[in-house]
Amino acid sequence: MANQESNTQGGQDERTAATGRRALLGAAVLGAGGAVLGLSGTARAAAGGQGGHGGRGGRGLKSLPVPTIIAHRGASGYRPEHTFGAYELALDMGAHIVEAGDLVVTRDGHLVCRHEPEIGGTTDVADHPEFADRKRTKTLDGTPVTGWFTEDFTLAELKTLRAVERIPGNRPDNTLYDGRWEIPTFEEVLRWQDQQSRERGRQVWIYPELKHPTYFRGQGLALEERVAKLLRKYRKDRFDSPVILQSFEPTSVQRLNKLVDTPLVVLLSGPTSRPYDFVENGDPRTVADLVKPAGLREIASYAQGIGPTLDLVIPRDAGGRLTRPTTLVADAHKVGLRLHPWTMRNENPFLPADFRKGTDADAYGDVFGAYRTYFATGIDGVFTDHPDTGLLAREDFVNG
Repeated sequence: MANQESNTQGGQDERTAATGRRALLGAAVLGAGGAVLGLSGTARAAAGGQGGHGGRGGRGLKSLPVPTIIAHRGASGYRPEHTFGAYELALDMGAHIVEAGDLVVTRDGHLVCRHEPEIGGTTDVADHPEFADRKRTKTLDGTPVTGWFTEDFTLAELKTLRAVERIPGNRPDNTLYDGRWEIPTFEEVLRWQDQQSRERGRQVWIYPELKHPTYFRGQGLALEERVAKLLRKYRKDRFDSPVILQSFEPTSVQRLNKLVDTPLVVLLSGPTSRPYDFVENGDPRTVADLVKPAGLREIASYAQGIGPTLDLVIPRDAGGRLTRPTTLVADAHKVGLRLHPWTMRNENPFLPADFRKGTDADAYGDVFGAYRTYFATGIDGVFTDHPDTGLLAREDFVNG
C-alpha cells in the first residue's frame, strides 16, 4: 500500500508533540487529501468531552462524536489485527474508539484478544512443532472447524506465539509485520488503555467483543463473568466507563446487563441468520425479527445500541450494488438505540459494486463515496479497518 507523508499541522502536530509518540507511518497514510483536510478537527472532536483517565469516561456515550470512527480490531488495514501495534496505530491516526479485544479464553481461564478461538489463521502456531498435536477439528456454533484453539493452550503457551496477517491475499504488505507482536490479554488491554489515556491527554475508548459465548460456556469457560470481574477490578464497569461491550448473542448481552453497567451493544448479522444462542435455546427468531420495531424495543430494554452489518442499513442487489436504505436507522433511534454498523474497508472486494474502481481486485475503491452514502442514513458511527480514511470521510461529511 502506497503511503504518503502528510504535512498536516495544527492540532495534530500538537497532539503528536504532547504524547511524544513514535513517528509511525500510520499517521501518514492520509494521502494527498490528508494534507488539505488533515485530522485536526476530528482529533479535537475525539478528545473533546472525554475527560479523565482510567475507568471514568465523563458523560459516557454522550461524549462520543457522531459519527464515531471505530478502529476495527485496531488499524487492521495496516497491521496484523488485535495487536498492540494495530491498536496504537489506530490511536495515532485519531480513531475515536479502538475495538481492542475479540475476547476468547485460554485453558487456564485467561481472556485473550483473537478474532476467533481458532488461531491458525492469525498466529504462527503452525510453525511451532511442539504444538503440532494440538491441531484438531471442533464444532464451532454448529460448523466443523479445523485448527488450533485457544482453550487448548495455557496463557504461557500462547505467549510464545506471534500474530500474523489474517488476510495476506488481500493485504500482502501487512505480512511485513508478521511475527512482531504477541497475543494481548484483556487485562493487558485495560492497563494499556489507562496508560495511553495518560500519555495522550485524552480518554481512550475500547470496544471489546465477547466471541462465541455459548461455545465457551459449554466448556466451563464462561466469558461474561470473567469480563465483568476484570472490568470491576479496573473500575470500568460503570455506565460512564470508556468501554462498550458487544456480542452477537443477545442472551450474552442480557447476562452482561446483570453484571455491569457498562454500555452494551447487540451485534446483528444477515437477516436470515439466527444468533447461535437462539439456536441452542430453541428461539426461532432470526435477525430479520430482531430488527423489526418489536425486536428493537426488546433489545433497548437491556442494551444501548446495535451493531448491524452494513447490508441491514442499505441492502445490496444481486450484483452487489446498493439499493434503498431500510428503516432500521429511524426505527432504532425511535427506541433510543445507537447504530454502529460494520465494516468499512478500503479495498474493492469489500465495497459495494458501485464503489469499486479499476481492475485490480485489491485496489482501493471509491471508499469516500461509500462512507458518504452510509453516513447520510444517520448512523451513529462505523467500524473500519482504515481509521485514517474513515476520519477524513467523517471530516468531509461533517463539514460538507
